[in-house]
Amino acid sequence: MNNTLKLTQKHLWKCGKCGGDLQRGLVKASYLGNDFEVEELKCVNCGLVLIDEELALGKMFEVEQSLEDK
Repeated sequence: MNNTLKLTQKHLWKCGKCGGDLQRGLVKASYLGNDFEVEELKCVNCGLVLIDEELALGKMFEVEQSLEDK
C-alpha cells in the first residue's frame, strides 16, 4: 500500500496554466540579485514552477530575511 500512495502523490499535481504533469527538478530562483537553485515541481510542458507553502514560508523566507539584513 505504501508504494501505491507514493505513485498517487507523484501524479497528484497538474499545471494550472496548461494542464501538464508536474515533475520534480532543479529550478533557478533569484532574489535581490542573488541566484540559488532549489528542487521543486515544474511543468514538463511550459516550465511553470509550483512553489509550495513549506518552501515559500520556510527556506525562501529565511533567505529573504538574510539577504535584506545585508
